Amino acid sequence: MTQELVDKIKNNPDYQELVKKRTSFSIKLSIAMLVVYFTFILTIAFNPSALGTPISSDSVTTVGIPVGIAIIIFAFVLTGIYTKRANGEFDDLSNKIKQAVKED
Repeated sequence: MTQELVDKIKNNPDYQELVKKRTSFSIKLSIAMLVVYFTFILTIAFNPSALGTPISSDSVTTVGIPVGIAIIIFAFVLTGIYTKRANGEFDDLSNKIKQAVKED
């Protein structure tokens, strides 16, 4: 790829919009995941009895097990959300950029 082509892509307003939207969205999803994960870890550190409480009086399964599973599911959901937006809006912008570069 030539430097001229790189400069043409970087100066494209659709490229700048793509970078801005994708970065912003990624940061928001990352913050959401970090908040959930660190809340879980801090709960384990400072209040382990909250997650160590059995679900019912005759159960050996503690509250921490479904909470941990929910965190894993949450990570999959965030991945799905990102993938859906990437395959839609972000791909559309990428295609517009490719077309603009081909036309020039």
